[in-house]
Amino acid sequence: MSEKGKHRILMVSDFFFPNFGGVENHIYYLSQCLIELGHKVVVMTHAYNNRSGVRYMTGGLKVYYVPWKPFLMQNTLPTFYGTLPIIRTILIREKISVVHGHQAFSTLCHEALMHARTMGYKVVFTDHSLYGFADVGSVHMNKVLQFTLADVTQAICVSHTSKENTVLRSGLPPEKVYVIPNAVDTAMFKPAPERLSNNEIVIVVISRLVYRKGADLLVEVIPEVCRLHPNVRFVIGGDGPKRVRLEEMREKHSLQDRVDMLGAVPHANVRSVLITGHIFLNSSLTEAFCIAILEAASCGLLTVSTCVGGVPEVLPDDMIVLAEPDPSDMVQAITKAINILPQIDPETMHLRMKKLYSWHDVARRTETVYDRALRCSSQPLLERLSRYLTCGAWAGKLFCLVMLIDCILWQFLQLWQPDRDIEVVADATLTSFLHEEMSRDSFFFFSGTIDDIS
Repeated sequence: MSEKGKHRILMVSDFFFPNFGGVENHIYYLSQCLIELGHKVVVMTHAYNNRSGVRYMTGGLKVYYVPWKPFLMQNTLPTFYGTLPIIRTILIREKISVVHGHQAFSTLCHEALMHARTMGYKVVFTDHSLYGFADVGSVHMNKVLQFTLADVTQAICVSHTSKENTVLRSGLPPEKVYVIPNAVDTAMFKPAPERLSNNEIVIVVISRLVYRKGADLLVEVIPEVCRLHPNVRFVIGGDGPKRVRLEEMREKHSLQDRVDMLGAVPHANVRSVLITGHIFLNSSLTEAFCIAILEAASCGLLTVSTCVGGVPEVLPDDMIVLAEPDPSDMVQAITKAINILPQIDPETMHLRMKKLYSWHDVARRTETVYDRALRCSSQPLLERLSRYLTCGAWAGKLFCLVMLIDCILWQFLQLWQPDRDIEVVADATLTSFLHEEMSRDSFFFFSGTIDDIS
């Protein structure tokens, strides 16, 4: 910590720019607001195509794109110990005080938290998703999460439903888990300058077209809604393996003129798509929070969504129509939304969203979690190992072995390259020129070294 109350934070996740999604936006906006509060924030993620090495973003946010390529679904191949040297170097170079990992499905996140705890750093974990308990994938992921969170300092979830899910999956004490919701950039997501006519109702869908996001539900819902409401048109933005099914549905029911398929929509263009519609439709089968709903509401759209996960916590009842993840129930919910559309004022809804959600509020609450994490006392190795033993008869012993090997490798690195031999990066102060060049409305990159700029 360079100053009293000011932290040096390392955000770690496999999910970051140039990809766009809930986790990516969360890390970016949270980092920017923490920088405004006076903290130093560094992001660590894996390389994306030719994007490798150190890059800088708006506000001087430093990003390490470490030279690991994604293996599966934007995740790096698990190495257990392969990331230890580079993580250790970054922690020492940047004089990090808190390591903040994001997303349970991120391999890089789990490895970074493990190595950071081995080196005695305070770690915070944010869970952005919900997982089940019965299928093979969920059982495996829950055991990995149990290992990671057995020694985590504090944890954050984006909704109360997500907190219950995380506590049940990991066995983490509830008092160590805080609920801090996502937010929306209301300056970016504004309603259309002129209110749209209700002669033609446009329903917007912007989502990854995958099973978990309910793409199969859309295949059944859209034809029925078009049959019941001749003045309804759908605009679908997004891409994924289920896109073929939606295109087949459009051909089968001859809805080419009433269902527009836009394909993948860059995040910078999401608002321009949203403001063409009256209703935003979310058909997710599982959702911890859903930032897309906030973006739509901030643009003045009435939301129709499946009542799953943390979705009922996101918006007030008069701004959303909830339905069970069932085609007939969703069709009824859309009909209800169409009937109450004349009562919806987009500008009023936007102003309410400005009061309800703010990334600055998220940053201040996260700052409190960092303060509490740093006040926690450090436990000796034996006490930490005893917590791993509670993770299962066989798994607990395996987890202890993994941590012991990690400690041995760390000690070896300490001997091979002592901390004093790793050059510490000087804190940079951006010039007013760079501040002018870095637009807050978009991600901005430049090449070179900023550490020597004063």
